[in-house]
Amino acid sequence: MILQKEQFDITGMTCSACSTRVEKSVAKLPGIKEVSVNLLKNSMVTSYDESVLDTAGIVQAVEKAGYGAIPKASAQNKSRTTTPAAKPEVSTAQAEYKQMKQRLLLSALFTIPLFYISMGHMMGWPLPSSLLGMENAISFAFTQFLLLIPVVFINFKYYRMGFKTLFHGSPNMDSLIAIGSSAAIVYGIYAIYKIGIGFGHGDMATVHSFMMDLYFESAGMILTLITLGKTLEARAKGKTSDAITKLMNLAPKTATVERDGKELQVPVEEVQLGETLIVKAGESVPVDGIVIEGFSSVDESALTGESIPVEKHIGDKVIGATTSKSGYFKMQATKVGDDTTLAQIVRLVDEATSSKAPIAKLADKVSGVFVPVVISIALIAVIVWLLLGYGFEFALSIGISVLVISCPCALGLATPTAIMVGTGKGASNGILIKSAEALETAHNIDTVVLDKTGTITQGTPVVTNMLCKEGVPQKEMLQIAASLEKLSEHPLADAIVAEAEKAQLSFLPVDDFKQIPGQGLVGQIGNETCLAGNRRLMAANGINGSALLQLGEEMAVDGKTPLFFARGGQLIGVIAVADVVKPTSKQAIAELTGMGIEVVMLTGDNAKTAEAIRRQVGVDRVVAEVFPQDKEKEIRRLQSVGKKVAMVGDGINDAPALARADVGIAIGAGTDVAIESADIVLMKSDLLDVSTAIQLSKAVIRNIKQNLFWAFIYNIIGIPVAAGVFYLPFAWKLNPMIGAFAMSFSSVFVVSNALRLRWFKAKHQANTERDSVPMHEQTTIKQERKGAIHMEKVLNIEGMVCGMCVKHVDKALRDIQGIKDVDVSLESKSAQVQLDQDVPDAVLKAAIEDAGYQLVSIQ
Repeated sequence: MILQKEQFDITGMTCSACSTRVEKSVAKLPGIKEVSVNLLKNSMVTSYDESVLDTAGIVQAVEKAGYGAIPKASAQNKSRTTTPAAKPEVSTAQAEYKQMKQRLLLSALFTIPLFYISMGHMMGWPLPSSLLGMENAISFAFTQFLLLIPVVFINFKYYRMGFKTLFHGSPNMDSLIAIGSSAAIVYGIYAIYKIGIGFGHGDMATVHSFMMDLYFESAGMILTLITLGKTLEARAKGKTSDAITKLMNLAPKTATVERDGKELQVPVEEVQLGETLIVKAGESVPVDGIVIEGFSSVDESALTGESIPVEKHIGDKVIGATTSKSGYFKMQATKVGDDTTLAQIVRLVDEATSSKAPIAKLADKVSGVFVPVVISIALIAVIVWLLLGYGFEFALSIGISVLVISCPCALGLATPTAIMVGTGKGASNGILIKSAEALETAHNIDTVVLDKTGTITQGTPVVTNMLCKEGVPQKEMLQIAASLEKLSEHPLADAIVAEAEKAQLSFLPVDDFKQIPGQGLVGQIGNETCLAGNRRLMAANGINGSALLQLGEEMAVDGKTPLFFARGGQLIGVIAVADVVKPTSKQAIAELTGMGIEVVMLTGDNAKTAEAIRRQVGVDRVVAEVFPQDKEKEIRRLQSVGKKVAMVGDGINDAPALARADVGIAIGAGTDVAIESADIVLMKSDLLDVSTAIQLSKAVIRNIKQNLFWAFIYNIIGIPVAAGVFYLPFAWKLNPMIGAFAMSFSSVFVVSNALRLRWFKAKHQANTERDSVPMHEQTTIKQERKGAIHMEKVLNIEGMVCGMCVKHVDKALRDIQGIKDVDVSLESKSAQVQLDQDVPDAVLKAAIEDAGYQLVSIQ
């Protein structure tokens, strides 16, 4: 079976009864696997067997149900980021709001004088004499009728759609409005005839009675107030898609391309794969690519939510729609058009907002039967009040009130509005939620399983410690070590080579190089045999150095890998290499634990290393020495004991586990596998975003429940009041105009409540707020001492791994004029600086980076 996924624009839907009707009609078709109709976006997503069904068959089923369906262009032919295909959705929302506003203004133009004339004689307002008194009853009634005709004509869509769906056996909100206002209009025309007959027979009592019973103003006000509600709703609904609109607007319009040695400005759609592009300071990166010349500081906040610009050098990846803040570079285009990261983000967010959460099924079930039930209640109420001896005018008023207050529009908007705002908010924070179902499931997560490498840790080994034999300079030992390791393909070798390059050491020539499997390396440097490897290599060559060997073993207990180096039969030093924990991992795990979530770490590492990482970050439980295929089994085991499991991994070797988990979360969106296998994709490789995603899910579900509660309670209270249940004991009776007003604003209330999610803020942001503030804006601690200003700054520095690093940082800072004292700590990766005059943060940053390290933040 070949499943085809296709999107349609649906026309004619006005309430949840409509979306339910369309969904049911399409779901009945043979070959349909899945169908989801979104009332908010007036869209439908279908999955079907194209050997059984085609697009024309789906369109026909929708039209048969009384609505229209227009297939959207296939994903291959549309690009939401670089072509005008992205624009129709935005302009449709704007066009709808503009059209509703025009309808409202024109309706009000005739409804206000209609209301004034109908109510003026009772309120003592000044009216023309030709409209006052019983003798002018015909002109009084007919003037109102003439003012009502344009209002009906302007809002004729309610009648066209309402009666059309009613005759198709699927009445909707428009049906309620059409029946209610039509009843009022017909009764008003009947009243005009009765007034005329009363004059003809001299029956002034009948004239007076029907002159007071005209319902033209109620019909006009019902139509106008509902249009007012729809206008406000259209305006609010437009705001729910702000996130997608902003993402679309990020797309650069032009690119500077290097062709035949010339710089050409071309539309970004014309950029070809592999072309060389030029990006200058202040310009947007046109497409995804790799830096091939120059460097830059790139602001990626619009896509990842990361506020600090990222340095880009030759070989680094750059993402389309990010902004170069400084520098100049050339890049090679690796992804263009629909393949760019921005295009994928927009597609994912769009698909998520079109999907339906399981919680929405309750509203769908109610909506499917709601309108027919309301029509039945209205008819029963009219009959009961007539049987109780009340006049037709009273009974009709009750029936109209029931019809106009019972619209299920709010019910249909309760879920999609919250889903759209929630997924948009996630996208703006670098959290891509692929479906409404994933968003809902995330709020029930009670166990989070974390992959270690690349998730809890950086994923790249770095040198953490260097110890030398007495009398052997550290640089000398590192130079020998790096010269040997440069010839190795082992990942740990890269860390030592990188450390030597950072120290600007040259590599010595190595002769007779050999790799000994399971032990290490042997080579001739100068006239001496040099060894690099584990303890077994040292023992096999009769090399002893008990103190250094013991220190190396102590490092292994801390989860580090000790590599021993010998020269001329003597142990000269040990270098510890480790995959270091990310700065935010410990805080992120603490937050998940604080939320009552069990945190489990899965790793292929040995138990000793895994236990060291567990102690360092505080996870509840570790499962070590697991192969990638066994991770999926652990997820299954947790689910078998009733756990709701989220798996967090890098999306490559974790793909089976990500797919098996209740919610798969890919940390770092650098691979297509991550996007395909996960339910949630985190654009930043920051574990804190896992708790943010769960908190966002809880906020969205809470908002949906609030919306559903208010939508249900509104109808539960409104219908009995409108039906006159409280009339006999309390004389409470609902005017149809008030009913129309209340109904209109129920939808506005639900959409407005959903819009509150735009102000969602993860709780942990308060703890890291200082880190997100630009360095030049951060506060310097100042204390007044004996009339002089004493300043203290704490610099958080990444990249320090040994005593030499401490010395480099200490020297770099002491060379700056205005610095009184420096205290550098390797353990806390920070430097405490005492200043006797103000030194700009930019100067401190430049000094640290010139020394070869990275300044993370200044406090």
